[in-house]
Amino acid sequence: MTTFEKQIIETFVLFGIAIVIKLLVRKSVRQLLRKIDFEIKQQQLTQRIVNLFLSLFVLTALAGIWNIEREQLFVFLTSAITVVGIGFFAQWSILSNITSSLLLFFYHPMKIGQRIHVLDKEYNVEGQLTDISFFFLYIKNDEGHLITIPTSVALQKTILTNGN
Repeated sequence: MTTFEKQIIETFVLFGIAIVIKLLVRKSVRQLLRKIDFEIKQQQLTQRIVNLFLSLFVLTALAGIWNIEREQLFVFLTSAITVVGIGFFAQWSILSNITSSLLLFFYHPMKIGQRIHVLDKEYNVEGQLTDISFFFLYIKNDEGHLITIPTSVALQKTILTNGN
């Protein structure tokens, strides 16, 4: 058996193991989050984060299987991180919104489906919280309009909840 054939087999085995791990982790995370009383949207976001880390692990393992030299991998990673860093520096609000969404998601007492009131000097927003994404809070007001507020802005505002 040639080295190339071994690498192909190892790659398929790695993908098989990754699929099994993903299914087991998905089931475990879902059960844990139900016990903590997380909403469906919160469960989905947590699953995305877990999938991101699993993908990074699989990519690292693939680099080892295919004998990518450390120097080449290091040059590629530093180049990619530099490009991403420049992009984040140019659009700092993107990183700020992602961080804010995680803080609001895990540490703020508001829940999806709950009625909230965002206090702002210029424009107060009141309605039902329908979703929290990486970038926006989605609030449906009494007139049926969908209002989006960047999560970084929402983190800086006082938010009143109805306590449900």
